[in-house]
Amino acid sequence: MAIVQEKRELHNKEWLAKPKKLLIDGKWVDAQSGETFETRNPATDEVLTKVAEGGKADIDRAVKAARKAFEEGQWRKLSCSHRARLLLKLADLIEKHAEEFAELETLDNGKPINESRHVDIPQTVETFRYYAGWATKLEGETINANSNFFNYTLREPVGVVGQIIPWNFPLLMAAWKLGPALACGNTLVLKPAEQTPLSALRLGELILEAGFPDGVVNIVTGFGPDSAGEALARHMDVDKIAFTGEDKTGRKIVEYSTGNLKRVSLELGGKAPNIVFADADIDAAVLGAITGIFFNQGQVCCAGSRLFLEKPIHDEFINKLTARVATMRQGDGLEETTQIGPQVSKEQQERIINYIKIASGEGANLACGGEAPGGDLAAGYFVKPTIFTQVHNEMRIAQEEVFGPVLAVIPFSNIQEVAEQANKTAYGLSAGVWTNNVKTAHRLAAQIKAGTIWVNAFNALDPAIPFGGYKMSGYGRELGKHSLELYTNIKSVWVNVAE
Repeated sequence: MAIVQEKRELHNKEWLAKPKKLLIDGKWVDAQSGETFETRNPATDEVLTKVAEGGKADIDRAVKAARKAFEEGQWRKLSCSHRARLLLKLADLIEKHAEEFAELETLDNGKPINESRHVDIPQTVETFRYYAGWATKLEGETINANSNFFNYTLREPVGVVGQIIPWNFPLLMAAWKLGPALACGNTLVLKPAEQTPLSALRLGELILEAGFPDGVVNIVTGFGPDSAGEALARHMDVDKIAFTGEDKTGRKIVEYSTGNLKRVSLELGGKAPNIVFADADIDAAVLGAITGIFFNQGQVCCAGSRLFLEKPIHDEFINKLTARVATMRQGDGLEETTQIGPQVSKEQQERIINYIKIASGEGANLACGGEAPGGDLAAGYFVKPTIFTQVHNEMRIAQEEVFGPVLAVIPFSNIQEVAEQANKTAYGLSAGVWTNNVKTAHRLAAQIKAGTIWVNAFNALDPAIPFGGYKMSGYGRELGKHSLELYTNIKSVWVNVAE
């Protein structure tokens, strides 16, 4: 595997030189405690900048600002078309500063710059534009149920929304949550992941530049348990909490929310089956398997981490797959030719290496990778792309979310067997099916318990298509018109017209 690491001049050098503050009520402020924390470049372990460490008191300030903006401020008085124009202006500003955002995502997360540039940022822009279109199309209905009453419904914003986003797609996940919440007329408090706060803070600057009223969007950086994240989920004046992250934290979010029974939506983890039948286009499926597990260093909730291969093609497929993986360029994400960067943190790197040891201990065969690279990359949080064969679906490597570039390969004999094995997991976020038989594709799409099924593709997403999971992968749907249900209430009105 080729290794690349080179330096380049940063677009954000001056911006990073200044410590970052919290955005509360339209102003950039220090945390009340005065505390800060460092955010680091995972490719080099170098400190990028210092960020205000928000806590319970700062969350309370932000929620009060959001409540005032919702109940009393300009936001409530704006027309739907004005909200749409603000979202469109924000999208234009992000597009204008696309290269800066791409660089910030790569610096903070580690992902290859070409993934940031061609996936994260364009999809962020399109998500805001998509939801700008919905701002003017939120409608109620009239219902002819009783001749003595004129009945109609109103679709109203939920109110103050708390949103906690993950570190794997920092800016894009912010767009997934801010877009529908703002289109529906809510105000919000956004809590970015402590590992990757930078793009959310730069987004906050553009939100102010776009002209959003004070207090509509508040951004509090900080940590989760016993700090900003928990305080937001517990806050008694937050009407709804949206969370993307691991299932263990998701269960905590539900627990925290019970104080005022706030509404909760969860987009959690996955252990996606990526199923290849003998009649599939093998070369296309090999590329699909690589995309499915090594995109964003495997730090993707819908990653195809379980590769099911029909037995007649197993050996041919593995030979082609390992040959392609051997040519992948690993290095600093800022280098244009890098195809796989570092994990987001030292903690994540150690977690993945531990799972690799567990898999070997359970008897899985290490086909490639399995360690952190040395040399020029030793200072970063890298893990070589790893493939295990001779895996049984009951092994921990096949049941638990590794969230890294580790692929478990499992052979199968027939469609019924693979359908049962695919569903034999606590998760149900996504799945891939590779076949040229349309009946097989539709049969499996119906049988697999997951929110997204890709046929002869993997990781395809669009703002108009709903995304979410079954089982321990969470509940509620993001993207598409279905996400509007997360951020609105339905009010029924009865008007007595009887004589």
